[in-house]
Amino acid sequence: MRKLFVIGIGAGNPDHMTVQAINALNRADVLFVPDKGARKSDLAELRRQICDRFVTNPKSRRVEFDVPVRAEPTSSYRVTVDDWHEAIAEIYEGLIRDELAEDGCGAFLIWGDPSLYDSALRIVDRVRRRGNVDFELEVIPGITAIQALAAAHATALNRIGDSILVTTGRRLTEEGLPANAGSTVVMLDGKCAFNTLANQDVFIQWGAYLGTPDEITLSGRLGDVGAEIEKVREAARRRKGWIMDTYLLRKLGE
Repeated sequence: MRKLFVIGIGAGNPDHMTVQAINALNRADVLFVPDKGARKSDLAELRRQICDRFVTNPKSRRVEFDVPVRAEPTSSYRVTVDDWHEAIAEIYEGLIRDELAEDGCGAFLIWGDPSLYDSALRIVDRVRRRGNVDFELEVIPGITAIQALAAAHATALNRIGDSILVTTGRRLTEEGLPANAGSTVVMLDGKCAFNTLANQDVFIQWGAYLGTPDEITLSGRLGDVGAEIEKVREAARRRKGWIMDTYLLRKLGE
C-alpha cells in the first residue's frame, strides 16, 4: 500500500524542522512541493531549501505542482472554500496515483502544523473518500506561527487560570473580542480586524513572516499601535507581494 506523510515544516525557519520531520522527509520516495505562483515563489523556494539541506535519500525526487487560486467569496464563504478544496483534492489524487508506486511513499510539506488552521488533512481525507487511490497516512507535527509569535515576543500564551482562544480575522470582525478568553490569538486576518474592536485598550502582540529573515514584530496598546501595524503590514505586503501574519490580544490589567 502507498504511504503518505503530511509533514509540518515550521513557520518559515529551516531550523524549525524537527528530527521526526527530517526522518520522514528521508523516508519518502517523492516530495510534493506546491507552487502558489510568482507572487509567492519564495514560499516554494523555502521548501526547496529545506529539501536541499535535510534530504539525504539518494532515491528521493521532487514533484512540483501548481495550487489553484481560491476564488473571492460570493454568496457563501463555505461554498467558495469547498469548491477550492475539491479542486486541490483532484490534484492531490492525481499526484498520489501517478507519482507513487503501489508500495511507494510520498510527502506533502505543510507550513506550521498540519493540524492547526491548514486544510491539507481535510483535502487528503477528500481524496481517501473518493475511493480511487488507497494509502496509509501519517501526520508529522510542526512548529506553528502561534509558537513563533509567542517566542518572538518572549511571552507565554496562557495566563494562570485563563483560557486561550484561537480564531480568525473574519470571526473577530463579526463577534468582537470574546469575554471568556483571557488570550485571543488571531490568524488568517487579511483586513486588520483588530481595528474594528470597540475596546482599543487591549494589548496586541503582532508578527509577520515569523521565523524568517523578514520577520517583523510590533506590540503595545491597540489604540496606540493599531494604525502603525496596519501601515507596516501594507508596506510589507506591497514589497513582497504577500504577507502571513498573526497576533495575540489581551485586555490590559487582567
